[in-house]
Amino acid sequence: MKLSIHTIIWTLVAIGIVVAGVMAFMPKPVDAETEMVRIGDLRVSVQEDGKTRIREKYIVSSPVAGRLSRIELKPGDEVCCDGSLIAVILPADPSMLDARSLAEAKARVEQAKASMKRAEANAKRVQVNFELSQKKHERAKRMIEAKSISQDEYDVARSAFLANTQAIRTTKFDSEIAKFELKMAEAALLQFSNGDEFNSKPFEVSSPIGGKVLRVFQESATVVGVGAPLIEIGDPQNLEIEIDVLSTDAVRIRPHATVTIEHWGGDENLTGNVRVIEPAAFTKVSSLGVEEQRVNVIAEFNEPLDRIAKLGDGYRVEARITISDLENVTLIPNSALFRSQREWHVFKIINNIAQLQEVDIGSQNESHTEILNGLSASDEVIVYPGDDIEAGSKVKRLD
Repeated sequence: MKLSIHTIIWTLVAIGIVVAGVMAFMPKPVDAETEMVRIGDLRVSVQEDGKTRIREKYIVSSPVAGRLSRIELKPGDEVCCDGSLIAVILPADPSMLDARSLAEAKARVEQAKASMKRAEANAKRVQVNFELSQKKHERAKRMIEAKSISQDEYDVARSAFLANTQAIRTTKFDSEIAKFELKMAEAALLQFSNGDEFNSKPFEVSSPIGGKVLRVFQESATVVGVGAPLIEIGDPQNLEIEIDVLSTDAVRIRPHATVTIEHWGGDENLTGNVRVIEPAAFTKVSSLGVEEQRVNVIAEFNEPLDRIAKLGDGYRVEARITISDLENVTLIPNSALFRSQREWHVFKIINNIAQLQEVDIGSQNESHTEILNGLSASDEVIVYPGDDIEAGSKVKRLD
């Protein structure tokens, strides 16, 4: 039986209509951005704003009562240890200097002597710790070269050595301050010559440490009492960083942790180490008006002095504190995760079809998440899944 041309044509048209109808009712592939699951390293950190501060500041106060002459120094002026004249105090009215004033002057001398002894004892203790940490650092340096210890163990030894190096500078500063206070106390006592007879010579106050003037409390001439603050001095090169973090993050931070200083004004990031996590928290209101419990984390720079020379006291920085470094873990982008039935899920692509996959997650940073169970390397997942994607959806990958 032969088919006519018209029959064949109408048969092909009917088949085309059926195919078009079937294709019209079939779901269209959904455009989706995908990424492969990979094995890599994950650094978990806490990022917060911080500010620099001079580690050791000293407020020079008046050792005697009297009439203060105008202080000519201005913030930013350099002063030398025991060489720069800070202030001149003219003697007060002798009638006001009684036996009690003399007794107080003698007591301040004894207190200054005790402080001097304490500073000397502390310097010896710090020197012992420094020598021990130096030996441990040298040993760790040899062992890391031989790959006998991990990088974390070496970092701890190196941080302890740097911390004790800084402690040596601090004890030197404390000793200089103690010597200065003893000298000032003895000079104040000399204002009483021959028992309770008053010495009318002007009293000169010199700088106890080398550095720069940070603040001047009394610029104009005025009458001051014993202990009145005159000027604040510090060494701008002796900087540390104060970072306030949430108390929930503070419990995860360990001493000597690595700190990366970003957006401080220079071209390259700076590095440092956590020196101490302060034990007391404080309440701070966030920009959204929420009360938060926060803790100050103090870090010290691990940089040559010329790298931080442009920074000063109270400069704003952004600090990233490392909590943990994980190696060879299964990673996916955070944007691939979503909650379903109170559990974490992803859309895994199998044969161009989106399949709902439950996963167990571990550590997480701002971009990636560790997968403990549910995915393996070379699996493909959808990132930024939209409402148009559901289990069973056919997926068209975006270039």
